[in-house]
Amino acid sequence: MTVALMWEARAVDGRGEELLAWVSGQRLAEEPLRRETFRAPEDRVLVITWWEGSYDADVPELPEPDGELVSRAVHRWRFEALAEG
Repeated sequence: MTVALMWEARAVDGRGEELLAWVSGQRLAEEPLRRETFRAPEDRVLVITWWEGSYDADVPELPEPDGELVSRAVHRWRFEALAEG
């Protein structure tokens, strides 16, 4: 089974590039199967990591950035991959 972790943060106005650079520099204790980083309007940054394991597997997660960099707490979601059919 594969589990995907989504990490989404919104930077303080005008600091989106700084948040993007910060998250790009974050290393996890283990390498995921896959990692993708996205950006969106309003200085939002999204990172999705894919891991081999069950829905509740203990896998590394990205930390919270410094409170001066983000306008709210990071949102986190966990999903399990389903067979295509």
